[in-house]
Amino acid sequence: MKNIIATVATAGLIASAAGAEELAGVQVTHIGTQASAAGPTEFFSGVVRIDTPFKGSGQARISGATVTFEPGARTAWHTHPLGQTLIVTAGSGRVQQWGGPVQDIRAGDTVWIPPGVKHWHGASGSTAMTHIAIAEVLDGNVVEWLEKVSDDQFGSR
Repeated sequence: MKNIIATVATAGLIASAAGAEELAGVQVTHIGTQASAAGPTEFFSGVVRIDTPFKGSGQARISGATVTFEPGARTAWHTHPLGQTLIVTAGSGRVQQWGGPVQDIRAGDTVWIPPGVKHWHGASGSTAMTHIAIAEVLDGNVVEWLEKVSDDQFGSR
């Protein structure tokens, strides 16, 4: 089982003390203090960029990142033990639950994926899409990556 936090940590993107200011327990990570990283090819198809990853500290279970998908780019099929929320901030994309229809999503939409639901998400075939992905860690895992989404499953619309 692999999770995006491990991927992000491996890429060296977790906020460092050099990029964060603390004031009474509040931590601010300034834009530009964390390098962008390419989405790992084992978990993504197409050109994907991961920016400003975040995670809670101590007992907090929250984790996430801003993810940008170029046209046609997408995640592999995957699940989350405690579910996932996507907040689409730019462009248009797609999301699909295993066995269900492909659904269009666009800037301003919020998507909830329940715990354990096999799904994928990414850009539409002709337009880039950016979303903030938020999930919680359970027993050290935030995601279970599965097989890649085929071109037939993605579709051409």
